[in-house]
Amino acid sequence: MNPSTLIGIVTSIALLAVVLVFSAEDPMLFLDWPSLGIVLTGTLAATFISYPLGEVLRVFGLFATVLRNEKLYTQNDMEELVNISRLWMQGNLRQVEDALAGVRNPFLRTGVQLVVDNTPEEDIIELLQWRISRLRAREHAEAQLFRVMASFAPAFGMVGTLIGLVNLMFLLGDGDMTAIGRQMALALITTFYGVLMANLVFKPVAVKLERRTEQRVVLMNMVLQGISMMCNKRSPGLMRETLNSFMAQYQDEIHDSGGDRRARD
Repeated sequence: MNPSTLIGIVTSIALLAVVLVFSAEDPMLFLDWPSLGIVLTGTLAATFISYPLGEVLRVFGLFATVLRNEKLYTQNDMEELVNISRLWMQGNLRQVEDALAGVRNPFLRTGVQLVVDNTPEEDIIELLQWRISRLRAREHAEAQLFRVMASFAPAFGMVGTLIGLVNLMFLLGDGDMTAIGRQMALALITTFYGVLMANLVFKPVAVKLERRTEQRVVLMNMVLQGISMMCNKRSPGLMRETLNSFMAQYQDEIHDSGGDRRARD
């Protein structure tokens, strides 16, 4: 499991447990299946209405992606690209093809294969940039799906609260304060579930997916830069230093942008 996701899950469960145990007279009052059902069913129903079936069904796979500790193998891809470039410079086409067969990154493999096939550089760059744009658009839509669900959940929490308030109105004439208080508490529980699901599940998943996309796009741009240098027959040593500088500059820009935001805040 992804370590940060595991830490977040454990911390949130521990926080809720501590708050409920020490602040509620009866923690079991916060467990109400009809209220939870209203939020989850309503959110899923609205999502199915908003998106095609195939996109909604990918939600469960995306949850698994967030939980999984996914590695990008940036250094390995860099070394594979440099080694293949060295073989290409030496004219060992057979060894290039053998090395290409063992490449695990399909984006890198496609780019090198196009170079080996003597495809013009501008055509290679255009194709690889199109694949980067397609990946970014697809994964942005996946993250946006969870942001939409995060907007639906509190709304259906309010629906459940309104249902509970309607039931409360019927009890006011009886004057049974115990029943009235119980209905009021149950009415508010639905809103509690909606806010909790939006801010502790759906929004964090969306942010995690967006961060994953950013890292993947940076890696693809690094490969794109290496493929361009391979087309121009730049030396493998220069390629390695350029790609290392590319990744280092990316990290510096992330750090500097964060510092600028903190300064503005």
